[in-house]
Amino acid sequence: MSYLRKNIAAMDGYVPGFQPPDEASWIKLNTNENPYPPSPQVIKAIQAATGDDLRKYPDAACRAGREAAAELYGYPVDWVIMANGSDELLNNLIRACAGEGEEVAYLHPSYSYYATLAAVQGAQIKTFALTESGDIMDFPERYTGKLFFLTNPNAPLGLRWQADDVGALADRCSGLLVVDEAYADFAEGNCLELVRQKPNVVVTRTLSKSYSLAGMRLGLAIARPYIIAALDKIRDHYNLDRLAQAAIAAALIDQDYFRECVERICATRQWFSIELDKLGYSVIPSSANYVFTSPPDQNGKRVYDALYQRKILVRYFSDPVLSHGLRISIGTQEEMERTLAALAEIG
Repeated sequence: MSYLRKNIAAMDGYVPGFQPPDEASWIKLNTNENPYPPSPQVIKAIQAATGDDLRKYPDAACRAGREAAAELYGYPVDWVIMANGSDELLNNLIRACAGEGEEVAYLHPSYSYYATLAAVQGAQIKTFALTESGDIMDFPERYTGKLFFLTNPNAPLGLRWQADDVGALADRCSGLLVVDEAYADFAEGNCLELVRQKPNVVVTRTLSKSYSLAGMRLGLAIARPYIIAALDKIRDHYNLDRLAQAAIAAALIDQDYFRECVERICATRQWFSIELDKLGYSVIPSSANYVFTSPPDQNGKRVYDALYQRKILVRYFSDPVLSHGLRISIGTQEEMERTLAALAEIG
């Protein structure tokens, strides 16, 4: 006799990128982490929060973080919610909107965790094929599912859609259009204004990438207040601890440091893309902190294995749609120079 729900027993779990135990000896370009440290103001805020107050519960409303985000993005506080990583928001959006057997959809390829979260809920899954030029195949004039997830910029390809195009897509959705902007800070433009224009648009963000806080698990969403209120009902009431709350407020306030890091990464991304092209690699123009690139022989596994032997970690996907290439996170200039030299040597 099994005590588990049938869908839980049958489903596959999400497999995150490989984290080597001796990671200091690797060039780690497989999980889109920021190569630069968090803002010094974040470190100071965390240190200041490690005193006697740790014996008390944190602020359940996460007011400091919400106020900082509201000020930065130009929305009222009741349009903003904080989360334990944007993954918590994606999970709770499915929980709030899609009952067992109801449909949610996303693009293929895109963030594969959507499938795991939907399977946990017992929701039905539909995917729409995405081409490397950004075309969404066979999307209906009216999509009637409960949720449609759009990773913009796309992961793992790095391409992005303009806000007007996303707005037109929202008009074709009966349910919520969730614009997952995990990498939007590395792009020219975003879809935040659509939340004001379209009642069915939700934008989610993470501080893991552009703010160098993957280790803190911090995210946020901007949506109409009644949607935020619903997400607030079903989250863990103390979902962000005191250290995380101190970190998120300090990070969002220190925009000078944030912009400096993002500009460095984007400049390295542009240089690395040009150099890959010189080696004969094809590169999809990226608006994220990674590139998706394919070697001349279209054999991503061969190059992945050769880089692995040299202790350089990148992301290889066995999915036939992606197996011809690799996703390579943008590290420091030195790390990318060493990676480029290794690729030239591998051939």
